[in-house]
Amino acid sequence: MPKPHVLVVDDEELYRRALERILSRAGYAVTCARDAAEAMSVVTAESLDLVLCDVKMPGVNGIELVRKIREFDPDLPSIVVTGYGTAENSVEALRAGAFWYLQKPFDQDHLDAVRKLVEQAIEHGRLKTENRMLQSQLRMRYRFENIVGQSAALQQVLETVEKVADSDSTVLIRGESGTGKELIARSLHFNSGRADRMFVTVNCGAIPEELLESELFGHVRGAFTNAVSHREGRFTLADGGTIFLDEIGDMSPNLQVKLLRVLQDRTFEPVGSSKTVRVNVRVIAATHQNLEQAIRERRFREDLYYRLNVIPIEAPPLRDRRDDIPLLIQHFLDRANQDKGRRIDGIHPNALSALSGYAWPGNVRELENLMERMVILKGEGEIGMEDLPDAVRSGGPVAASGVPRVGPDGLAFNDVVARFEAELIRQALDQTHWNKNRAAQLLGLNRTTLIEKIKKRGLEAPGKH
Repeated sequence: MPKPHVLVVDDEELYRRALERILSRAGYAVTCARDAAEAMSVVTAESLDLVLCDVKMPGVNGIELVRKIREFDPDLPSIVVTGYGTAENSVEALRAGAFWYLQKPFDQDHLDAVRKLVEQAIEHGRLKTENRMLQSQLRMRYRFENIVGQSAALQQVLETVEKVADSDSTVLIRGESGTGKELIARSLHFNSGRADRMFVTVNCGAIPEELLESELFGHVRGAFTNAVSHREGRFTLADGGTIFLDEIGDMSPNLQVKLLRVLQDRTFEPVGSSKTVRVNVRVIAATHQNLEQAIRERRFREDLYYRLNVIPIEAPPLRDRRDDIPLLIQHFLDRANQDKGRRIDGIHPNALSALSGYAWPGNVRELENLMERMVILKGEGEIGMEDLPDAVRSGGPVAASGVPRVGPDGLAFNDVVARFEAELIRQALDQTHWNKNRAAQLLGLNRTTLIEKIKKRGLEAPGKH
């Protein structure tokens, strides 16, 4: 691995040579320059990890040099070298974009501090470069043309995303579990002017109510038991970027009031604080719930709904985009082969037909998980009908109404009925996050009857093994 490369810029040879010796002994490759012009010729021609420059130099001074370096390479860190009593120069250098400053003279007592500061600056620059590369990769991944599918239902969604991505309008994404609501939200962010800033995700249904307020808005030390230090919330982390509030329908009424204020004027107070924090955040929310029904049942505020529903986007279920199923299957096969080191050559036409006809109650997520499982278990060769789960193999083609068609070879009636019953129960449980009382109400069943059917069908909550 090559040594980190540092450029030292100083018109005084004494200090220039002193820094060169210090850095060389610390294991760095060092190049020296006497003024800004000579320094910029090195910056533009060579790969550097850090620039140390004196403030006072003939012609262009060190602070102006820092500005020029940032214009050329925003990720290249710089440290300015100042004399005693020039605090104002230090502040000005930091405002210009310098990582930090060093004070002359360099005596033996300060050598460790110099080495540590240089090490920190180089690490900071490396992290900035890695972050920029990661952001670039994410933007490529979430470009519209990289989203798999050609169906009319998906193309309609992508057309809307393309139209509104570069606006700051609040978006509400609705759709069943597993339809790719977060993928749509990420596409909105990474195709917007906020793509270089944070995309922060909060699952409102997965965080306990008593912790969600602190998670969103942060807290101050002593705000509650175990609040031993100040903590910034997700809205603060997302400042300048986008916050994605998944499962917004599960948010408590008290938090809905606070969120409404954030949407109205982009301000809030951390838990336990009277200080108002202002943020510049785009809000994207998602839910699989019927929010209109939740409003009627007084579980969701109507005014918040209208604040969120500025741009509505409906994520289509997989059964409404069947033309995309073969494309998605190939995409997930290729990815699982690469990630898991397997060699699946393809899929038999009969198996592909069965997969294309399955109802997919878990939508794209269910398809992705199934393909990964089959690739791991099969290992190599071609995936055939014998490799498919019973529910997929026995389901047969599904008509537009969602009811299986009876083919010339017939079908297994009891298996099909059992599959549809399991699908309905799974949908109710997913909608209620496995609240069996509420799921039984949705299905018009007694709770004990529902529990018996859950056991009979071998259904398990997500994450349970």
